[in-house]
Amino acid sequence: MKIGVISDTHGYLDPKIFKLFAGVEHILHAGDIGFASIILELEEIAPVTAVYGNTDVDMPFKETEVIEIERQKFLVHHIVNPLSPGERVKEKILRAQPNVVVFGHTHKRFNETLGDILFFNPGYSGKPKFNAERSLAILHLGPKEIRAEFMPL
Repeated sequence: MKIGVISDTHGYLDPKIFKLFAGVEHILHAGDIGFASIILELEEIAPVTAVYGNTDVDMPFKETEVIEIERQKFLVHHIVNPLSPGERVKEKILRAQPNVVVFGHTHKRFNETLGDILFFNPGYSGKPKFNAERSLAILHLGPKEIRAEFMPL
């Protein structure tokens, strides 16, 4: 099963995303969406689980979402420091016991298993600016592993 992972769109949905996410069965958006309409557009591809980010105002989304897909539990939260999570995030992780923590905010890719949890950031997918690297990702859920595939925008 393929899960599309995106973050930090900041009000811009690159038209290439529709082709890159073709065939995904679910999409996780890790915040800083920009406009709620972006989620509606992504839902044309597949069901979306989204959280708000620190720049999102009046969004109809939660700070944290926990969803189980193919017997893998995902915790989605915008600001996470994988090496030193804050107390609130640490508590959410302890309570949910996820296999994967999906986050955004840093605009940098991150794909590392710490303990038994995969911490994953797909990178920045908003408008091109300052030669910033732009990307999104697909998580391939297999019977024994999760494989990440980053895709440049």
